[in-house]
Amino acid sequence: MAECIVVVNAGSSSVKFAFYDSADQALMLKGQVEQIGVSPSLTASNPEGAEVANRSWPPEGFGHGQAMGAILEVARAQLTGSTVKGVGHRVVHGGTGFTGPVEVTADVIAELDKLSPPAPLHQPHNLGPIKAVAQTRPEIRQVACFDTAFHQTQPHLAQASVLPRELTDSGIRRYGFHGLSYEFVSRRLAEVAPEHGRKRIIIAHLGNGASLCAIDEGRSVATTMGFTAVEGLMMGTRCGSIDPGVLIYLMDERGMDARALESLVYKKSGLLGVSGISSDMRTLRQSDDPRAKEAINLFIYRIVREIGSLAAALGGLDGLVFTGGIGQRDARTRKEVLAGCAWLGAAIDEQANEGAKLRIDARSSAFPIWVVKSETLAGS
Repeated sequence: MAECIVVVNAGSSSVKFAFYDSADQALMLKGQVEQIGVSPSLTASNPEGAEVANRSWPPEGFGHGQAMGAILEVARAQLTGSTVKGVGHRVVHGGTGFTGPVEVTADVIAELDKLSPPAPLHQPHNLGPIKAVAQTRPEIRQVACFDTAFHQTQPHLAQASVLPRELTDSGIRRYGFHGLSYEFVSRRLAEVAPEHGRKRIIIAHLGNGASLCAIDEGRSVATTMGFTAVEGLMMGTRCGSIDPGVLIYLMDERGMDARALESLVYKKSGLLGVSGISSDMRTLRQSDDPRAKEAINLFIYRIVREIGSLAAALGGLDGLVFTGGIGQRDARTRKEVLAGCAWLGAAIDEQANEGAKLRIDARSSAFPIWVVKSETLAGS
């Protein structure tokens, strides 16, 4: 009987999945459950891309745990004769205790639950499928892989908090996120460009969740996200870095409490908040509304400014990589970011950029520029 491994990425309203043959790592089935909490639906396709399952449910009582159960049910129907040997889960926050993949136990789940406050949009949803499998299929081994783990190589000063030491010692520090994506892309870069894969590289993971990472010799040395996944770049609905005095002002003058501020900085800001139209870059690109243009311009400005910051942290720049939904698919965003990086010597080959080729730098560019697809199922 064939055995398979499942890779799972549970987001705020979706669960992406892929089944692989444990013997040869060949893809067997992939898909996602979308719009959890609104109008849940599951689609799955075979390795050739043909749709093999399409189901939907009413939103009441259907959460991430139920989504995981539905995924395993569809797999039983589609992968006749196969058994699930293990499940690998993307977990956003590993804190200081989890610096690499770990087999899931009841104690591990309890420790990860404690990390939900600094990752309120991600951690509880990441744990939903884990808890569902542990409860309904305890014989299946599960492994948690952490977005924070890749950044453990950063020097102390890059991780340090500027708050009193008592708070820093309690775990308040800069963790960084999107680590699974950065690890995959940096390894992929080492394969396709071995002469550059070990040099000073900035990877731009641009999507609904967005961040940058400075990598030297394949190791993370600085990143734009910090204690939470809301710091750094402007994102789809997240504000990115903001003067903390603004939050104190909103508490004092607008009477906003912690939950209202959480909703503001995570769900109502970023591209959505500035444009008042959408968090989707595709929608904003198609709009003639000047607010849409302002939101895009601010998004680009913040990226360019932070690239300069990370170039300083690296002490120079030997290459730049675009990945993530926007980074991989939006040629205009890449072009505008690189125009802002002309002072670093960046120059773009417009034809290669429009075609999303692996290399999009012009011959005159001071360093190579790549577009690398992240295939980790890593999301926001």
